Amino acid sequence: MKMGAKILVIDDESAICEVLSASLRDDGYQVATAGDGASGLKAIMDYQPDVVLLDIWMPGEMDGLEVLNVAKVRHPEVQFVIMSGHGTIETAVKAVKSGAWDFVEKPLSMDKISIILKNILSFQSEQDEKRALLNKLRKSIAMIGHSPPMVTLKQMISRVAPSHSWVLIQGENGTGKELVAQNIHYLSPRASRPFIEINCAAIPAELIESELFGYEKGAFTGADRPKKGKFDHAQGGTLFLDEIGDMSLEAQAKVLRILQERRFQRVGGHESIEVDVRVIAATNKNLLEEIKAGRFREDLYYRLNVIPFVVPPLSQRKEDLPALVDHFSEQFAREGGYHRKVFSEAAMKALEQHGWPGNVRELRNFIERIYILTPGDFVDWHDLKFAGLFERGSGASGGLGEAAFGGEDGLLSFREARASFEKEFLLKKIAENNGNISKTAELIGLERSYLHRKIKSYGIEVNS
Repeated sequence: MKMGAKILVIDDESAICEVLSASLRDDGYQVATAGDGASGLKAIMDYQPDVVLLDIWMPGEMDGLEVLNVAKVRHPEVQFVIMSGHGTIETAVKAVKSGAWDFVEKPLSMDKISIILKNILSFQSEQDEKRALLNKLRKSIAMIGHSPPMVTLKQMISRVAPSHSWVLIQGENGTGKELVAQNIHYLSPRASRPFIEINCAAIPAELIESELFGYEKGAFTGADRPKKGKFDHAQGGTLFLDEIGDMSLEAQAKVLRILQERRFQRVGGHESIEVDVRVIAATNKNLLEEIKAGRFREDLYYRLNVIPFVVPPLSQRKEDLPALVDHFSEQFAREGGYHRKVFSEAAMKALEQHGWPGNVRELRNFIERIYILTPGDFVDWHDLKFAGLFERGSGASGGLGEAAFGGEDGLLSFREARASFEKEFLLKKIAENNGNISKTAELIGLERSYLHRKIKSYGIEVNS
């Protein structure tokens, strides 16, 4: 609950204002008062209260209900409690329909008012926490870059997110299709509801129904309890169908049915359940070509492709690379407890010249690799080569290269990568010191005996 919350009392009876003010201040609230509707509206704007205790019957041009109707439009975050000595059920219902939180009759019960205020302020605190978390989440999934393709993509997201339209996102692997889907969801009115992802390629056709729609107890052998499906969990929110181009034709037919009817039955069930979800689908395939090849349903394509998005590959937005490197550097420094590393002009030029066939995902993994394997805080071009940056198909990576990182499968275990780094590092330093082990040990901060053990364990030959 908010500490020192601000309460505004609007009532033409000064005695009630005084009694309420004194009692509320004793409970730790800040209190202001107004004696009629017009001054009450001005006080709401100037004082910005959390809660307004509002009398219905007041002299002047505006009664309490009129104040309520105007104020809820201008200040939707403020909650109102209606007070009246002439209360009727009809008046109470009318006030609540107009947006009041609750209705209390005079003579007032301070115990009841205290309970109502605590409930309101608890609700507001929860809403504030949700907004703070959403803002933090939105920041964590921010789209990085200001190149023309990214500006266009961000503009599309800002226009489409507030709607309820379905979206189809296409782009190469690693471009950030899931990130686009998350931005659309968390900038939409559904942001406080679930974002449920399902990898269509990973689910066999025979399991797609139970995974999407859930099942009832006894629906099949082993179904000893009912289970909700993805559509249940996404109710009111967004369902992200990732890799939909890899879904089997049989599964596509089942998904199409629910998208058309917006209702489903659980496996083994008879109840028809209405579903309210926004569907966002993504694929790295050209679905029009898949349709021609008979691997994707044309009717499902047009059902999903209400608003098409194409996420540009990194090769088409190289001017965003410095911002992405800076973003990932900040992330890994914070999460891994590293010092921020500075990339030289030569290093940045080498990064920009690389093709990045794996797109932003490949860049992110490579920056993480640099943070693990580069001992200093300055990154030069030879550090990139050492960490495995090489032209695709050249057959030579330099430094650790493919062997240390498992080729195109990415990094091996951390222990193996560290061992490879240590061996290359020692070879380099020993060579720089012309095979002088004592000098090398001193310069790199190791005991001479420990360095000898390392040399022996890695099978390094020293010519002194």
